[in-house]
Amino acid sequence: MDHPIITQIERTGYPASVPKEDEKVRDFYGEEVSLAHDDYVFDKNQGEIIFIDNLPRYLKEELEFEFYTGK
Repeated sequence: MDHPIITQIERTGYPASVPKEDEKVRDFYGEEVSLAHDDYVFDKNQGEIIFIDNLPRYLKEELEFEFYTGK
């Protein structure tokens, strides 16, 4: 298993950094996120920004969360 910083560099060509508050960035899935106007989460362990609408997908696909619905 590679270190998260190595994975980030291989994927994007540069290490993750903390973006400026008014900056627009791309989240883990390539969705453009305005840090000043959109809701997002930051996965500190992976150095990834995830647009809030993509959070369930990220939790399921990357962190292997399982979602259940009560009856």
